[in-house]
Amino acid sequence: MTTPAPDAAVHVRDLKKSYTVHEKDPGFVGSLKSFVRRRTREVEAVRGVSFDLAPGEVVGFLGPNGAGKTTTLKMLSGLLHPTSGTARVAGFEPRRRETAFLRQITLVMGQKQQLMWDLPAQDSFLVNQAIYEIPEREFRATMSEFTEVLGLSGILNKQVRKLSLGERMKCELAAALLHRPRVLFLDEPTIGLDVNMQEAVREFVRDYNERYGATVILTSHYMADVTALARRVLVIDAGELVFDGDLAGLVERGSGGKTIRLQLRRPA
Repeated sequence: MTTPAPDAAVHVRDLKKSYTVHEKDPGFVGSLKSFVRRRTREVEAVRGVSFDLAPGEVVGFLGPNGAGKTTTLKMLSGLLHPTSGTARVAGFEPRRRETAFLRQITLVMGQKQQLMWDLPAQDSFLVNQAIYEIPEREFRATMSEFTEVLGLSGILNKQVRKLSLGERMKCELAAALLHRPRVLFLDEPTIGLDVNMQEAVREFVRDYNERYGATVILTSHYMADVTALARRVLVIDAGELVFDGDLAGLVERGSGGKTIRLQLRRPA
């Protein structure tokens, strides 16, 4: 096993994840055949990814849909166990899901929510305070800070289902960061938000990174998110890491040339 750099906040070596997928032909006959003899195939979602992140580093994690971004983040947060390879986050092995580890990380997914739908956001914050055993003084100080920075005044006591998407996303971020984690996994945190709300979320993440020195891995299909927050970019495609470098290097690599196809009415 490769020894992680002594100051690495995130250490990943040859991380792999494969799934067994069941297949069947359509229709009733296909169902009968599947019942008698089930067909399966192996799908490699992540194929030997390796990288190290320094404390306080903000990194953009890019790739097309199905490339393996979310699967990688879920392995780093301990929600999925890798098929093989090693990972250490904040000095812990994620798959063990130790309490001390969970206090150091957070995973925010723009398409998922942790807030209780029929209760005010403030109630979900109180639940998180109890779960993470946040002292009352620290909780109040953090809530005051987040309320000011995110503009939460007036919405904390509204039912979550009555919040707009932008309001809900701000509350989701506050809930995820109440325990002041050192490592942030942000998976499409601005998806579906308008331009002004996207900028507000970026400002909040930037401020949190600078204030607490948190390490951030950000996936997004909005390049404005990446250019505003990250200096380093990781690009994954078909489960493999195909680029690791600064954003300027990625732009230079992708702008080497263009192919122009001409279709003429008559032979030249």
